[in-house]
Amino acid sequence: MQNKPRDTIRKPTYMLESVDNALRLLQLLRDAGALRLKDAAQELGTAPSTAHRLLAMLVYRGFAVQDEKRMYHPGPALGVGPARQGWTRDFTDMCRPHMEALAALTGETINLVIRVGSQARFLWTAETESILRVGDRRGQVLPAELTAGGRILLAELPRSVLEQLYLRPADEPKISQGPTPAYETDRRMAIGEFEEFVHELEAARHVGFAVNVEQTEAGVAAFGVAIRNARGTAIGAVTAAVPITRYRQHLRGKLVAQMQAAVRGIEVDIADIEGTDAQYSAQQK
Repeated sequence: MQNKPRDTIRKPTYMLESVDNALRLLQLLRDAGALRLKDAAQELGTAPSTAHRLLAMLVYRGFAVQDEKRMYHPGPALGVGPARQGWTRDFTDMCRPHMEALAALTGETINLVIRVGSQARFLWTAETESILRVGDRRGQVLPAELTAGGRILLAELPRSVLEQLYLRPADEPKISQGPTPAYETDRRMAIGEFEEFVHELEAARHVGFAVNVEQTEAGVAAFGVAIRNARGTAIGAVTAAVPITRYRQHLRGKLVAQMQAAVRGIEVDIADIEGTDAQYSAQQK
């Protein structure tokens, strides 16, 4: 049976040039793999300053990364598919009031995170009014083992699944594919590094929270606490992102206890959300 041809693709009558330019940059990153600012400006027919502002927004949202030579590469958010988890909208809506109250109480930025394979996805951010604060992280996709929320969720996994996600066979060399270590696409570790990682996850599970100290961003630390449904399954995490100058203060202070109290409130509201049946899936690496 012959397929019906698709309609002719037409340029919109009211085209937003800045949006179109941002989408063209995404296409260039996808197809070329690396892009210089000068080349981006030339392709768009804009001033370098305009191309720089657009690229800066793509970096901010995780669609691009910049290496030490100031070349732009596809970011972690560009190559990932949809989370395919329809429950996350209700989950986010139920968590939001608790997160806003926690942000107001602590004066720190609060994020809602889920894990998809070896990735941590930021569903929502409650920002504080503090002058010195960490910004909005909604929509970002980062390696789970580097983030506080990702680590506390990974701590729930059995060792066999952690091995699938992170243990590199002894006879396989490490393949460097990212512009910086934080964006390597091969997240697997040699046996020694893996054992240390598993030990850190066990410690996080024991104390009930995980930390990230400048592993994903210079000058930023974070604390993560798991959110469980009525069955005891960790379906997400709340994280508090803090300037590194306040990290030790919070490590010794009340922040984690305040987060745990907020999570108990969230867990009452989200008790009936099943979450994903693929919590132990190692499909996305």
